[in-house]
Amino acid sequence: MFSHPVLKRVCRSAAAFVAADRGNIAVIFAITMVPMMGFIGAAVDYSRAVNARTAMQTVSNIAVSATYTASTGGNPAQVLMTGSAKMPTNFMKIAGYPTLDLGVSSTTKWGSTKMRVAMALDNTGSMANSGKITALQSAAKDLIDKLMATASANGDVYISIVPFANVVNIGTSFKSQVYMDWSSWAEEGSIEEGWTCSLTNNSRQSKMICGTLANNINNWNGCVMDRTQPYDVQSDAPSLLGILGTYLPADQSSYCPTQVVPLSYNVTTLKNTINAMSPSGGTNQPVGLFWAWMTLLQQNPFNAPSKTVGVTYSDVIILMSDGLNTMDRWYGNGYDPSPEVDARQALLCSNIKASGVLIYTIQVNTDGDPESAILKSCASNNQFYPTTTASGIATAFDAIGTSLTKLRVAQ
Repeated sequence: MFSHPVLKRVCRSAAAFVAADRGNIAVIFAITMVPMMGFIGAAVDYSRAVNARTAMQTVSNIAVSATYTASTGGNPAQVLMTGSAKMPTNFMKIAGYPTLDLGVSSTTKWGSTKMRVAMALDNTGSMANSGKITALQSAAKDLIDKLMATASANGDVYISIVPFANVVNIGTSFKSQVYMDWSSWAEEGSIEEGWTCSLTNNSRQSKMICGTLANNINNWNGCVMDRTQPYDVQSDAPSLLGILGTYLPADQSSYCPTQVVPLSYNVTTLKNTINAMSPSGGTNQPVGLFWAWMTLLQQNPFNAPSKTVGVTYSDVIILMSDGLNTMDRWYGNGYDPSPEVDARQALLCSNIKASGVLIYTIQVNTDGDPESAILKSCASNNQFYPTTTASGIATAFDAIGTSLTKLRVAQ
C-alpha cells in the first residue's frame, strides 16, 4: 500500500517524530522564551536606569528637595539634597512595569574641621595709591563674612588681623611683661627709622637716648621691630627665663600701624580694626608674617585658644602686600628692594610651613614691580595670587575664601 518511495519516506519521518522526545525541548524553549526575554529586557532597562540616575546629577529636569539639619550634640550641621524622577521602560512594560522610579541623594556636612586664619595685611605708605587700601578693607571684610558663614558655633572659625609696615603694633598692654626689650627704645626716635642710640640725628638735631629710666614706658605706642636673629624666624615663645633673643624689642616708630587683633570670632572687632587701617611706612613682610604666626600659637604673647583633642584644625596665614621688601631691623633703606630681607623671609616661610600652617600670598603690583619671587615661593601648594589692579584684591580674597571654605567640608 505504501510502495511509492515518496510515501514510504513520509511514513518513516512521521513514525520517527512520534517516537522522538527532542520535540519536547523545542516546546520548552519556546515557553521559556517569554520570561527569558523579560529578564534580558529588565537588564537592559536597569542599565538604562543606572545611566539615567548618573545623568540626574548633572541635569535640572528632576524634582529636587533640600533638608538642613542644624548642629546638635557635637554632630556637625548638614544639608541633604535629594532628587527623583521616573524613566519609561522599553521591555519591562511587557511585564507590567511601564516606568522605573529613580532617586539620588548627596549629603554635605559642615563644621567637623575647625579653622584659624591669620591675615597679615600690608599697611605701608604705597597702599594709599590706586585705591588699594580701600579695596583691601572691603575684600578683607567680605572674607570674614564668607568664613564666618561656615561656622555653626562660636569658635568653629577664628580670625586674627595683623596690620604691618616696617613694624607691628602688638598693643601697649604688654609694657609690663618681663619679656619686653627696652634697650633700643626711646620716647623720641626709632631704630627702624635710622636713629642711632646716643648719637645726633641730623634730621631732628637731637639725640636719641635709648634704654634709660628717663624714657617713660607709659608713653610707648605699642610697636615692636624684628626679634634678634635667629629668633626673628623661629616660633620660640618670649622667654620668661632670660633668653634675651626671644624678647620683644620695643620701637617708637612714627609709622606704627593699627594694633593687632588676636584670634577672635567677634566680627565687629575684626571689621573695626580693618576700617581703622591707614597707610604709612616701609615694607617689612617678614615682621607681619612672623606676628601672624604668633597669633596662631598657644603661647606668649597672645596665647591662642586651646584646641579640642580629636578635632581637626586648619591653621592658615594670608599674607597680602603691594610691594617688595625694602627694610627690616638690620637691612634696607625703606625705598629700594632688599635681598637680605627676602632671605630672612625665606627662612621664616620654611619654618612656618614645616609647622603645618598653610600660607596664601597675594601680590598687588600696581607700580610695575617684578613679580615677587619670595611671595611666590612662600605660598603653600602654589597658593600665590598676583594682581596688577586694586580691583584684583577682591578677586584674590574671594578665590582664597572659596579654597578655605572647602577645607571646612567634611564630605
